[in-house]
Amino acid sequence: MSKCDNCSSKGKCGNKENTCSVLVPSYGRIKNIIGVMSGKGGVGKSTVTGILATKLRSLGYKVGILDGDITGPSMPRFFGINKERAQILSGKTQEEAKFLPVETATGIKVISLNLLTEEEEQPVIWRGPVLTGVLTQMYRDTEWGELDYLLIDMPPGTGDLALTVMQSIPLNGIVIAATPQDMVTMIVKKVVIMAQKMNIKVYGVVENMAYIVCGDCGKKQNVFSKKSGEEQAKNLGIPLLAELPIDLDLVEKMEAGEVEEYINSLEQYNSVLTNFMRLV
Repeated sequence: MSKCDNCSSKGKCGNKENTCSVLVPSYGRIKNIIGVMSGKGGVGKSTVTGILATKLRSLGYKVGILDGDITGPSMPRFFGINKERAQILSGKTQEEAKFLPVETATGIKVISLNLLTEEEEQPVIWRGPVLTGVLTQMYRDTEWGELDYLLIDMPPGTGDLALTVMQSIPLNGIVIAATPQDMVTMIVKKVVIMAQKMNIKVYGVVENMAYIVCGDCGKKQNVFSKKSGEEQAKNLGIPLLAELPIDLDLVEKMEAGEVEEYINSLEQYNSVLTNFMRLV
C-alpha cells in the first residue's frame, strides 16, 4: 500500500511520496482532518470540538477525535467516557504500540492521554520533544478504521505542539474558537496569521460564551463585550461560523454523560455545522 493512500491530502499537496515528511495513520484511513484552535486556553476549544463532532456524527459521518491538548486533555470528560481506558496492543513491530480508541454513545472514536494514564488527574510533567512525540504517536498509531472526519482538539498557543500538528499532520483546515473580547481576539489573531503563513485554510470562528439567555424574558445579554460576534470575526478577518451561549444545561449533560443527545436536541448548535459544511 502506498503511503499516500491513507493521507487526507492525497492528490492535493503536490509532494512526492519518497520525500514527504507528512505523517499518515498506520491503522486506518482518514478522509478529512480538521484542527480546532484557539491561541489561548479557557475559550471553549474542546466544547467547539465536541459540538462539531457530535453534529457531524448525527449526519451519519464516521468521526474521530484526537485530543491534542496533551497537558490539559478534556475530551473524555466532555463525552462522559473519562472512567474508561483505551486499550494498548502490540503494533507492527516490537517497538510499536497500537491504541484502540474509546467510543462515545453515538460512536465517535476518541483518543486522549487521559484515556491512557491510570488516573485522569495524573499530571504530565514532560518537556517539548516528549510531548510532541506522544501527540504524533497517538495520531499515527491509533486504530481509526475508516473515518470521514478526524477532529484534532489542538493545544493552545503557537508553540511546539501546535507547530507539530500543522507541519506533520495533513490538515484540510482549521476552525477557530474564541470568546468575544478584544484581548482574546488579539491573541487568537496570532493563530490565524500563523495558519495563513503555513498555507492552512481557516474556515472561520466560533464565538463561544457570547451571551446568556435571560430565564425570565428570554432576551440575549452579552457577557464579555458589547461588540457582536460579527464585529469580532471581522477583526480576525475570517467568517463567523456561530455565536454560542453560556449553557449551564450543557455542563450538566456533560457530567451526566448525555451531552450528545442534548446537543442534537437543540437548534442553537446547528449553525456550527451548517456554516462549517458550507465552507469545506
